[in-house]
Amino acid sequence: MIFLIFIFVAIVLFIMLKKAHENTKKVNIKHVQIPLKEDHTEKIKILHLSDLHLEHLSIQPTDLYHMVQKKTPLDLIIITGDFMDRKRSIPKILPYLEVLKKLNPACGIFAVFGNHDYVLKGENFNKLKKTLEENGCKTLQNEHRTLAVKGKIVNIIGIDDYSTNRSDLEKSFQGLSDGFNLVITHDPNIVLEMKGFQFDYLLSGHFHGGQICWPKPYHLVKMGKLARKKIIKGLHYYDGKPFYINEGLGQTGVNIRVISRPEITFHEIG
Repeated sequence: MIFLIFIFVAIVLFIMLKKAHENTKKVNIKHVQIPLKEDHTEKIKILHLSDLHLEHLSIQPTDLYHMVQKKTPLDLIIITGDFMDRKRSIPKILPYLEVLKKLNPACGIFAVFGNHDYVLKGENFNKLKKTLEENGCKTLQNEHRTLAVKGKIVNIIGIDDYSTNRSDLEKSFQGLSDGFNLVITHDPNIVLEMKGFQFDYLLSGHFHGGQICWPKPYHLVKMGKLARKKIIKGLHYYDGKPFYINEGLGQTGVNIRVISRPEITFHEIG
């Protein structure tokens, strides 16, 4: 009898794990509209990816291309950190970067780093950064770039990872021109420190929407004030300013998702 119970439990666990793994292939493609106060007829179109976690990513480069290519033309592609945490994964990013370059965003590809990227350390981290830069992805570490996007000045402000104490708001905003301030960062908790800094929209990731939300994502409590407020995904506002938390394309720890899905997000500003 005990043996039969064991077999039954094992089968149920197998089915649950199989389903949880299949969830990692079921990508939610989301669309977010952010209106501008002033009249600006042409919308700025952004593809936002986050948390690729190449060690646990079920979406192949060809899958990614087929999911997003119909949404072109794009103005910007933004990646909000956590590419990987193992040096052997660095070559794996190349075909994904090829896909993004093939999408040919009018104003380029920009990225920040997350806590997992900094696990690489030293020479290996520098290799990741160089690989991104040499393959069309501009990386920002507490710095900004000013672009003309469809006739509008856009400041892309890349704030380094908050969870590993690398954020420097003063440096990130130093010498900023007047324009639309688009903040890109990995850990959205930084938004709670930004009351004195002007931004119009903030893109982030980090929480994976909980990834394993059964019965609830209790494990996120240690990940900062936003998680404790149950702000872990989607569009939110702080001090009247919008910020978005992407659920991520890959997984961390184990390649499963429970009551969550990988995410690709298209943002239209204007």
